[in-house]
Amino acid sequence: MASVLALQVRLTRISVNDISIEDITRNRAANAVKDQLRSEDLQHLLPLTPAVFFILFALAQGDKHGYAIMQEVSVLSDGKFRMGPGTLYTALQRLLELSLIEELDTDPGSRRRCYRLTRTGKLVFKAEVGRMDAVVRLALEHRLMLQERA
Repeated sequence: MASVLALQVRLTRISVNDISIEDITRNRAANAVKDQLRSEDLQHLLPLTPAVFFILFALAQGDKHGYAIMQEVSVLSDGKFRMGPGTLYTALQRLLELSLIEELDTDPGSRRRCYRLTRTGKLVFKAEVGRMDAVVRLALEHRLMLQERA
């Protein structure tokens, strides 16, 4: 009986030596597929509105409270996109409902609410940047074709 218990204890302990490079590679590949599937599932959210895009962009730089998000949006857009508190907090509420951002625990006496991108929010932001990049590349190619015709 004691040998059976010893065997069970040994079986529940896993060391680094028990994991092969194939296990690690397989896990990474599976996570990449999951991320791709999630990314495809989130395509219906694209294109993002400018307000949502800049909020995600600001939060991609790190956790922030509402006013800091507004300030960062102004910096990121070089002052070309301005967002008032009504637009900001309406968009933040929607992003919370979609689980693209999460509210962080703050000091009990603090009125400020801090926000952070979720993994899904990072995927949506990355997908939108990729979409925008493709549009810009297409526009540049089109412009080059127009210049060749002239």
